[in-house]
Amino acid sequence: MAPEDILALTPRLLTQAQREFYFENGYLLLERIIPEEWIEKLRHATDEVVEQTRQMTLSDAIWDLEKGHSSAQPRLRRLSSPVDHHATYWRYVSESLLGDIAADLLGPDVMYHHTKLNFKAPSGGMDVKWHQDIQFWPHTNYSPLTIGTYLYDCSPEQGPLGVIPGSHKLPLFDLYDDLGNWTGHLNKADLATLDTENAQYLSGPAGSVTIHNCRTIHGSAVNKSNSGRPLFLTTLSSADALPYTHNPISTPNYNQAILRGKRARWAHHDPRPCQMPPDWSGGYTSIFDLQQKSGSTSKM
Repeated sequence: MAPEDILALTPRLLTQAQREFYFENGYLLLERIIPEEWIEKLRHATDEVVEQTRQMTLSDAIWDLEKGHSSAQPRLRRLSSPVDHHATYWRYVSESLLGDIAADLLGPDVMYHHTKLNFKAPSGGMDVKWHQDIQFWPHTNYSPLTIGTYLYDCSPEQGPLGVIPGSHKLPLFDLYDDLGNWTGHLNKADLATLDTENAQYLSGPAGSVTIHNCRTIHGSAVNKSNSGRPLFLTTLSSADALPYTHNPISTPNYNQAILRGKRARWAHHDPRPCQMPPDWSGGYTSIFDLQQKSGSTSKM
């Protein structure tokens, strides 16, 4: 659905001003919108899954470990597809108000794509360089959005999600380098054309959610605080947005589940082109691993 058609529908949860802000700027911050009981359940589930990593020494397809990880002090970058590893995460995605938030921005038919839990470990948790999401998992249109849920208070020192307002209206950028290697982030020449000095960093108290469109340029800085910053990320789309490629964070139990409304009978194709990623079907680690392997840096 076009933004004007979505805005013509009666909202379930968001205000009209919030919906208009999202379509104009490509992002939204909703402070303390998630009830405390859900946050407590998510914290408890996260404590349980983190316990499983204490004896791990190497990253795998599920867990991405940060340098310095140990049994005594787990340092984690990401849990991929957490909904497949603890029932609470899927209950949160499917039963909480996330689906209603998404329906106010996508239209009445909302489809699940994937989840991930980014930890941002204390005292040096890794940055995420500026990038757009849709090149990682192209769809037939640009409705996909990602909702991030802060499990604890997130201050500016903890590396909150940063976005460049209005960047969803720009062309898609090339995430390959000059040698044809996938980097997963914008190069320095393209960054120089953007107003990164006016990026907005979406800090907020526990229970706040960040929302960004799949074309919005975003990233996050290193965590300089002594507290971790777990952010539970849920990517959803309108039901008529069908993926072109293998899902790099596949969710076999809930692949393309419908969270609100009904399944689409017709795919909607946006005429704007979308860059294709490498073939992820042979395996995928995380954006952290891919960006670090590219050997390039960018200012946050």
